[in-house]
Amino acid sequence: MALLRIDIVTIFPGMFTALQESIVRRAVETGRAEICITDLREFTADKHRSTDDYPYGGGPGMVMRPEPFFRVVKHLRAADSRQGPVILLCPQGKTFTHEQAQRLTTFERFILLCGHYEGIDERVREKLVDEELSLGDFVLTGGEIPAMAVTDAVVRLLPGVLPAVSVTEETFCTGLLEYPQYTRPAEFEGLRVPEILMSGNHERIKRWRREQSLLRTLRRRPDMLKKLALEPPERELLLLAAEREGLEAEL
Repeated sequence: MALLRIDIVTIFPGMFTALQESIVRRAVETGRAEICITDLREFTADKHRSTDDYPYGGGPGMVMRPEPFFRVVKHLRAADSRQGPVILLCPQGKTFTHEQAQRLTTFERFILLCGHYEGIDERVREKLVDEELSLGDFVLTGGEIPAMAVTDAVVRLLPGVLPAVSVTEETFCTGLLEYPQYTRPAEFEGLRVPEILMSGNHERIKRWRREQSLLRTLRRRPDMLKKLALEPPERELLLLAAEREGLEAEL
């Protein structure tokens, strides 16, 4: 049995071919994850396979009907006894973060519902949905792209999918943005790889990378620094950099 089962409910199952590639495909092939795409239209009751209708009270657009969602969730829970939350992907949800991805790896399974149109009948939220997630403060045409993003972010964190160091030193894992990365050639377009990275001195390289992560976070995401317990030399480094570059630093 796979380590984690992810069920995705959608009216556009053809969009999810992207999950058949790269790291996610490898995780499925090695039994680390099981990804099941279910067409919501298979759980409609009319000949037109309708999943939406006009909103009560009037207004623009269409609203997704509750019956297919109730039927599909009942079916999925009967098909597999593993437990986990039902998650609606919608603009009103809590912003999806690295911490959220880590939390979702602790479940045996979870179900992602892809919303569409003007939204989903409120009774689905009240009776079926355990939580709601959003990629940010913007609106997409549907929940499919967020579902792919959540799936990718979670699957790559599962044990054995990537080397442990690959998921512990990257952006957000340490509370900082990741340091600059370089590869061959040593010089390109007049730009050279920092000499320290070719020095072979691993302690100095480690210290340089930490400093670069701190500085990059200061310049791009200073809000993240508020959550860190900084050593006095690190705090001094950031304050000097902020003064030199005219940046605000709340440390």
